[in-house]
Amino acid sequence: MAENLFDLSGKVALVTGGSRGLGLQMVRAFAQNGADVIVTSRKLEACEAVADEVRALGRRAMAYAAHAAKWDEIDGLIEAVYAEFGRIDILVNNAGMSPAVPSHEVTESLFDSVLGLNFKGPFRLASQVAHRMKQAGGGAIINVSSSGALYPLPGVIPYSGAKAALNAMTVSMAREYGPEVRVNTISAGPFLTDISKAWTPEARERSNNALGRPGRPEEIVTSALYLASPASSFTTGAILRVDGGP
Repeated sequence: MAENLFDLSGKVALVTGGSRGLGLQMVRAFAQNGADVIVTSRKLEACEAVADEVRALGRRAMAYAAHAAKWDEIDGLIEAVYAEFGRIDILVNNAGMSPAVPSHEVTESLFDSVLGLNFKGPFRLASQVAHRMKQAGGGAIINVSSSGALYPLPGVIPYSGAKAALNAMTVSMAREYGPEVRVNTISAGPFLTDISKAWTPEARERSNNALGRPGRPEEIVTSALYLASPASSFTTGAILRVDGGP
């Protein structure tokens, strides 16, 4: 029985920032468990490469280039997906950015970019898809947040604030679009994704958390599968910490 808990056969999943990092791991996991997947990021070529991986597993796939902060591009993405697949069963708001800049040096443009990608865009995508999911009878939305929203660090105030807003959005949307639509947050800690290439060697080996290390990208998979699948049928408005502990 346990091996069927994460069965996503017949489901359609959309993952933003799906061409690399945690998003790529989720795309692969969803496809491996039976879902058709739409991969979106700003670089079409990178999305196409991942879509080819999905097709190689025998699933349908779409690659779509869109800026996850721009509402017109988000709306175009939604229309394209519904035209091709007819529905979205699983939405993962994963795209984000977290530049570390001293607060007194943050420009208005940078502030707007960080808030746009981490909150403004996810709000638009989640609200529009949640509305359609509710009309269709159900769905699951996963917002990828950060431990920085719960334990804010210096130098990333716009990012921490945007992710805190994303956490609040999760709770609100779970009530607004439930019971048909479940909305949850994965609060991710430090992971050894592409961004870690800029870290010091020590930071790639050790972290100030209970497990004492950053996470491996594949360690996000079971949490994403849990929240995307019927296994979490009584879980909504939740923040699931996948951060190695406080």
